[in-house]
Amino acid sequence: MKQISVIGAGTMGNGIAHVFAQAGFSVNLVDVHYSQLEKAIATIGKNMDRQVAKGTLTEEQKQTALKNITIKTDLIEGIQNAELVVEAATENVNLKLDIFQQLDKYAPQGCILATNTSSISITKIAAVTNRPQRVIGMHFMNPVPVMKLVEIINGYATIKEVTATIVELSKQLGKIPCVVNDYPGFIANRILMPMINEAIYSLYEGVAGVEEIDTVMKLGMAHPMGPLQLADFIGLDVCLAILRVLQDGFGNPKYAPCPLLVNMVTAGKLGVKSGEGFYVYTAGSKEAKVSERFL
Repeated sequence: MKQISVIGAGTMGNGIAHVFAQAGFSVNLVDVHYSQLEKAIATIGKNMDRQVAKGTLTEEQKQTALKNITIKTDLIEGIQNAELVVEAATENVNLKLDIFQQLDKYAPQGCILATNTSSISITKIAAVTNRPQRVIGMHFMNPVPVMKLVEIINGYATIKEVTATIVELSKQLGKIPCVVNDYPGFIANRILMPMINEAIYSLYEGVAGVEEIDTVMKLGMAHPMGPLQLADFIGLDVCLAILRVLQDGFGNPKYAPCPLLVNMVTAGKLGVKSGEGFYVYTAGSKEAKVSERFL
């Protein structure tokens, strides 16, 4: 397998294109917005510059990797020769179903269709295609070039040969694959999101402040980042969407999103992407300060 197409040039999409290109694959990075593609290539270049500065990548390897990426705004053209398509669009079920109907229609017959969804049912996505046996979840962690895990999710109809191919491919990228089954939230978010939600509830109920909650988890449980700052990093809108998938999928009130989280998303306080969530983020600065709302 040499020809990969990545659909969506946002944070996850450009990271996925980065690791495939660096591993020697030819990558078509596809997005409807040319400006987003330009931004993605610039981001990939900057991230590779950091690798060069750290000595984990040579300048020659960087240039070769960048040449492996071709940007496309036309979906049909971008997937016509693909052996694997990895969809990394916004975490919106209707959008993903629409994309997969198009992928099924225009991708080569033997092409594997993968989704980077963090919570949406692989079986549901596969059901809108005529090749459900060749649809699989390939959930990368953010930031993709740094994080080693790939959560591989089998849909109800995914065949073993496809799973084995994606496991081997993940290893070629220098990742560690973990195969799980298709139930709401899979494993990563089924465990992570209730923890984040409980941290938000603890803040909402006045048990402790933002810094105190994050400090307890960092120093007491050896987490590299506290749950509230992690939620900001993931995107509070994404956290809310995943919690709603869990709540709907299991019908269990324990997954109900905290009202504070709902209000913050409604107010547009989405975390790093909007400049403010539980913390305030200033462009060009690595420091984050607790939002005045929580002082």
